[in-house]
Amino acid sequence: MHNNRPFLLSLLLLLCAVVAHGRLISDGGLHQPPELIRLKPSAAASSCDQTYGFMPCTTTVLGNLFLILAYGYLMYLGATYLTSGSEMLLEIVGPGIIGGLFLPILGALPDAMLILVSGLSGSTTTAQSQVSVGMGLLAGSTVMLLTLIWGTCVIVGKCDLQNSPAIDGKQNSLAIDGKDTVGFSLTGSGVSTDIWTSYAAGIMAVSVVPFLVVQLPQLMSSTSGRHLAVLIALIVSLSLLIAYCVYQVFQPWIQRRKLEYARHKHVMSGVLRQLKKRALGRLRGDDGKPNEEVIKTLFNSIDGNNDGYISATEMRAFIVGVQFDDVNLDQDDAINKVMSDFDTSHDERIDFLEFVNGISKWLAEAKSSGVGSHDAGPDTIKYLDHFHQQTKREKDHLGDQSSVDQSDEMVEGVEKPKWTSIKAALLLLLGTLIAAAFADPLVDAVDNFSDATSIPSFFISFIALPWATNSSESVSAIIFASRKRKRSASLTFSELYGAATMNNLLCLAVFLALVYIRDLTWEFSAEVLVIVVVCLVMGAFASFRTTFPLWTSFVAFLLYPLSLALVYVLDYILGWS
Repeated sequence: MHNNRPFLLSLLLLLCAVVAHGRLISDGGLHQPPELIRLKPSAAASSCDQTYGFMPCTTTVLGNLFLILAYGYLMYLGATYLTSGSEMLLEIVGPGIIGGLFLPILGALPDAMLILVSGLSGSTTTAQSQVSVGMGLLAGSTVMLLTLIWGTCVIVGKCDLQNSPAIDGKQNSLAIDGKDTVGFSLTGSGVSTDIWTSYAAGIMAVSVVPFLVVQLPQLMSSTSGRHLAVLIALIVSLSLLIAYCVYQVFQPWIQRRKLEYARHKHVMSGVLRQLKKRALGRLRGDDGKPNEEVIKTLFNSIDGNNDGYISATEMRAFIVGVQFDDVNLDQDDAINKVMSDFDTSHDERIDFLEFVNGISKWLAEAKSSGVGSHDAGPDTIKYLDHFHQQTKREKDHLGDQSSVDQSDEMVEGVEKPKWTSIKAALLLLLGTLIAAAFADPLVDAVDNFSDATSIPSFFISFIALPWATNSSESVSAIIFASRKRKRSASLTFSELYGAATMNNLLCLAVFLALVYIRDLTWEFSAEVLVIVVVCLVMGAFASFRTTFPLWTSFVAFLLYPLSLALVYVLDYILGWS
């Protein structure tokens, strides 16, 4: 019964809207609303066009406000169903073609629907007027996600920050999972993410390229090439969208490979440090060559049966004493890595020459890392310590292996996968139908409300519509960030950057296609500038760091009113449009 409440509430809202329609414009105006609620009395005398010929409409301020709320809630409901269906489907199929290609498109579907209908219906003049609703939604969704929601996620997900080991003289801070004791300290609390989240932010920054392409004629004060610039920007946008979806498909594989390499390097550093501790002298001579006498002593200490070879069992006994800190490496995996690097003859044992060559290769790689090697002589362990800290930090930034393989665990843990698949498909279908059905009425209501109040439709759609189409996504992100874990923070911010990227590519492609096919005028320079500025600032900000102190949330919050002020000044004071 509880699951039927959203559906029943949506029917109630639609019924109220129909009643409002009948009371406001029926019988040629016999039931006119009080004059005091009309900001523009002349607008009340004109009739409104019913969407689909039967959907309710009105020309009054309060009537249109109610319709915006009603249709907005229905769009929110559709977005919620799409989100729920996508999450169920992802639990079953995991990342890959479905998770990387299909689901990101579904996430942007409500916005794309609203943008599509804003310029699809009516005459060219009507489309030119209503298409500003689509641009307002496009700009508003991106700015809201990267400012208000981003900053809120930092606040609810903040943990105490601690200094990590300095590398090359650079001190780094990391958030301590689950520990929040310093309160609202601007520099002492914050969130940390993995390196993949930084990559997602960088991709988001690149996704603004189509905006720059479409603005080239305006930058060059040219009017002849504007239509061609829209076409080129559309092609660039679609190309980047395809490239992004391909990356999303293969990203789990890339992440797994990079994490595997980071784990391998950490095994190297741990083994080398353990060898150095057990050595009675220097592993390398003054000439930089291996000190075979010292290495021979190490070899004999590991070769328990003194047969001249180190077996996997003997290597296991040595690996047990290696301190890998808190990396939680599997010992079998560590043994396999050592054996595969040292056993060049592939006879499942290591002779003395292979042992010498393996140590020499690992020492050379550790020293060539460039970390701390400038002050490391042949008789010091310092560069090994630096190499160990570097590899540990690299693995921390890449994240945990469990986050890479979580899809496999999800598939195994899903009860009744067949029923779950059917339920997911039904939710996706219902969400899509709701978004398709009520996008056009919502755009008409916004346009009518703009006419009734003389408020530009861009600002209405910029402020109000993103809360309808992105509320479910935003609430999920905030709830997930409140878990106060690096893994949950990484996923939260990656999804925010991914949503902004899809807005900049898929939703923009829909908008550009409308402008090109319907031969509309491109007059959105101020709006484009806002999107580009916010995406580049937040993208550059998040691409070069993985820890965000609390003060960064207030920088994000400040960008939202500045965006609105910038559009107002450029369009209505300087006359850019």
